[in-house]
Amino acid sequence: MTETLDPAALRQWWPKPSMPRPIVIFGAGSIVGDAHLPAYRKAGFPVAGIYDPDHAKASQLAESWGIHAYRTEDEALAVKDAIFDLATPPSAHAAILGRLPVGSAALIQKPMGSDLAAATEILEICRARKLKAAVNFQLRFAPMMLALKDAIARGYLGEVVDFDAWLALATPWGLWPFLKGLPRIEIAMHSIHYLDLVRGLLGNPQGVHAKTIGYPNHDVAQTRTAAILDYGDRVRCALSVNHDHDFGRKFQACEFRISGTAGAAYVKLGVNLDYPHGEPDELWIRPAGGDDWVEVPLQGAWFPDAFLNRMANLQRFATGEDEELIGSVEDAWQTMALVEAAYQSSAAPATAIAALPGQ
Repeated sequence: MTETLDPAALRQWWPKPSMPRPIVIFGAGSIVGDAHLPAYRKAGFPVAGIYDPDHAKASQLAESWGIHAYRTEDEALAVKDAIFDLATPPSAHAAILGRLPVGSAALIQKPMGSDLAAATEILEICRARKLKAAVNFQLRFAPMMLALKDAIARGYLGEVVDFDAWLALATPWGLWPFLKGLPRIEIAMHSIHYLDLVRGLLGNPQGVHAKTIGYPNHDVAQTRTAAILDYGDRVRCALSVNHDHDFGRKFQACEFRISGTAGAAYVKLGVNLDYPHGEPDELWIRPAGGDDWVEVPLQGAWFPDAFLNRMANLQRFATGEDEELIGSVEDAWQTMALVEAAYQSSAAPATAIAALPGQ
């Protein structure tokens, strides 16, 4: 029999490491100032310093946070017992990983390379150098998602049989200039979070049907995606993603609906609405045996708290406090394989519709 739902009792935080190691950050892009550094300061994790080939950029960010800016990559790599945080574009990952000290711990910014071939190269580098490496698919670690997974584990939804992701919003792609000219954008850089989350909840699908396209008013490669993940005849999983719904806030949305055989959950991902300022996240549960929806009082948000929880798991795994590294490069490669399959599906010819007889 399912216990009575106590929303405040659902897990929202990852245990912190007892002896956190110093963090060395590679890259000084906007995500570092918006999420990485706020998360690490909130958690009390020590940041040894930051390196970027653009030293002036790194120095400006470092000064605003009271940390050190390394002048050379060698100086950054020399920090003893460091956790290396690669907040770098996918094309830069392999070269940096290939220089990390053997056996060190690393967090790799998603995606795990530009495509599956690059992800495979990264996986092989991490294996060869015995790196304790994870990919920063941090949505799994957002307080709302930790609480959702806990609720599912406690039986509040019964067996999960339906997952809907619906996004209709306006994303400011200009915040990430390195995306310009890249052939793969929407699934590889955004919906990859949702595909990874679904894998974390439902496991690997049997296949995927997808179509991802651009928008006439700008030159970003893709900004709209429709996808169905094939979990056989028992589970339906669909994603509808439109980053070009730029007609005011009134009917915009960024939400998941997760239905089970006995209950359901609703999640609002607030950060994507008016990014990067965002709105509060929300998690509602209609538990098994309940007669109404219950709001879970969230103690944090996707940004920056998921980054805090993500780093906590890596830190604890590096020191032996956690037995499992969630989102390891081995697991993340499976997410990259799903992304690759989605792009292959999108490029494949669609099944033609038969004409009416006589036409």
